[in-house]
Amino acid sequence: MTKKVRILVIDDDAVAGEFLQEALSRAGYEVDVYTSAREALQGELAGYHLLLSDIRMPDMDGLQFLSQVHERWPQLPVILMTAFGSLETTMEALRLGAWDYISKPFSPEAIRAMVRKVLEVRELQQHWIQGQPEDRQEAHFIGSSAVMVDFYKQIARVADASASVLINGESGTGKELTARSLHRLSARRAKPFLAVNCGAIPETLLESELFGYEKGAFTGADRLHVGLLEAAGGGTVFLDEITEMSPALQGKLLRFMQNGEVRRLGGHEAKQVEVRVVAAANRDIDAEATAGRFRADLLYRFVIRLQVPPLREHREDLPQLVESFLKKWGYPTVRISDEAMELFMAYEWPGNVRELENVLRQTLLLSPFALILPENLPPKLRSVRPQETSLLTSLEAAERAQILQTLEGSAWNQSQAAQRLGIDRKTLRTRIQRYGLK
Repeated sequence: MTKKVRILVIDDDAVAGEFLQEALSRAGYEVDVYTSAREALQGELAGYHLLLSDIRMPDMDGLQFLSQVHERWPQLPVILMTAFGSLETTMEALRLGAWDYISKPFSPEAIRAMVRKVLEVRELQQHWIQGQPEDRQEAHFIGSSAVMVDFYKQIARVADASASVLINGESGTGKELTARSLHRLSARRAKPFLAVNCGAIPETLLESELFGYEKGAFTGADRLHVGLLEAAGGGTVFLDEITEMSPALQGKLLRFMQNGEVRRLGGHEAKQVEVRVVAAANRDIDAEATAGRFRADLLYRFVIRLQVPPLREHREDLPQLVESFLKKWGYPTVRISDEAMELFMAYEWPGNVRELENVLRQTLLLSPFALILPENLPPKLRSVRPQETSLLTSLEAAERAQILQTLEGSAWNQSQAAQRLGIDRKTLRTRIQRYGLK
């Protein structure tokens, strides 16, 4: 982070506040301390990057403080601290929007690690979720639903680990984007990120692509070729569609992951290489291993498993995704009608975000106006009947109840309700229609 990170600590115990101030200041953060939550709320908190609050305090407890912060500054992360933890308190803290929860006593290292991870996720939201990437030439995740925020947290938690990662997910969900995100958030970011599609290259070529070859190793090898594993030294190699790799090559990859040695084709000397291996599979890799088509011992070499959520599990992100694509392609004034958006929300999206992108491109060609109507959509979306979609899941039911309660509490002022919910007004309108709220 280029600018100074500001953290606010609220704890009625002055000694505890001083402990946190010293522990976090040593990590380079600028830390202010209050002994009263009510006093802290009298100021403008938008200038802070993170709040840490005790739960048990005399004038206003941490849960009440969290509720008010979430209402007034919905994007500001809060970590709650307590020496009296319970399952009920933890669930209530998370329900009210706490980003994390830590039990006292804790070490300076533990609180610094938690703060670092929360700030990394906050950075994800600022630069990716809001569509404001640091590098505008690279693709980034879009979406601020609970499902996606939880996924961003998983990425942030494992990004700096050296362990190999296996990314599972349906086609079009963004597995390579996940791999690039892991690399970008890690200490390896300055080193190479090299990707290869194992299903798009013949086996003999794939082996030489990964491990390299010496001059004269085979007919046509007129020069030395450094393989991806060696070229990415210190960085990350991404193996897409790893289930397409032949058993023989799987064995060679296993040996590399065990001892870190690369031997080029036609060569006799092994070179030690330090590189992180990230792989992706759109097949059920466990079933492939059970059937004997994928080596179980290689599968167990992938210590971390990530599952990219399919689009149908976070449809509430559709308005944000659509708006992002339209802006990216130079159509910032084009709008999706509420009726058309209902069809988008009801469709299953088997091809996920990649299919959404394809549908939008088709629609822009078919629509002569700045407002996209249902009749402008491809037939597969026009045939969807929103009223025939499945019953609300328990999560959707809870979201519906929360939106209804917020609307009633704000006298159905949609702008005020959207602000309290931490979403934009367009997204709120879509959810009002989706849940049939009146």
